Amino acid sequence: MSVNKTTLLPSLLATGSLLIPTRSAFAFEFSQNGPELVYSLLLLLFVGSGVLFHFRNRVGLALKYTAVWLGIFLVLAIGYSFRGDVMMVADRVMGNLIEDQGSVANGEISFPAGRNGHFFIEASVNGEPVRFLVDTGASSVALSQTDARRLGFAPETLTFDQPTQTANGPALSARVQLDHVAVGPVVVEDVRATVSNANLNQSLLGMSFLSRIGGYRVEAGRLILTP
Repeated sequence: MSVNKTTLLPSLLATGSLLIPTRSAFAFEFSQNGPELVYSLLLLLFVGSGVLFHFRNRVGLALKYTAVWLGIFLVLAIGYSFRGDVMMVADRVMGNLIEDQGSVANGEISFPAGRNGHFFIEASVNGEPVRFLVDTGASSVALSQTDARRLGFAPETLTFDQPTQTANGPALSARVQLDHVAVGPVVVEDVRATVSNANLNQSLLGMSFLSRIGGYRVEAGRLILTP
């Protein structure tokens, strides 16, 4: 009986794929981790034996293909085993590359210091993104007129009757109320804020937000916020 080599390998691979749905039927007989490993090894052995049979007259090529598939299997297995650590590292790297985005770990969010030593944070204010400079010396959140307008607080409709002190000297501010301010997992509702007539270049994240979260601290050049 002759065997068509051009159709044998695809047939073996197709047969191997048919084994995948049977995993759930037998998984209950093993421990939680046992069936996954045993099933994967059996499937790999089945496909590998098919490859070796298909290339039985070309041992070198068969070994080459087998090594490639083993390498792919090992990379996927290692990546899956350490997926949590990989995601954490990726998140930390992105947080360093985009300093105001921060990185989340253990329920906290942290931000690296900028080149000038200050901390910048992108928060969600009433659903809109706002970039803040963290200022623990500011008694409240202070919005620039540009950010205030984006949030629906038109400066020409506000009453500037609150004396304040800015880096450029004394000014007057108008009080506004923010429905919510969210920085990653850290969310505060009904946040008191001001809009200055001095037209700040940068909105400030002050104590009306920071004093109402679980905590904040600086460690190893990173600002860490706790819900």
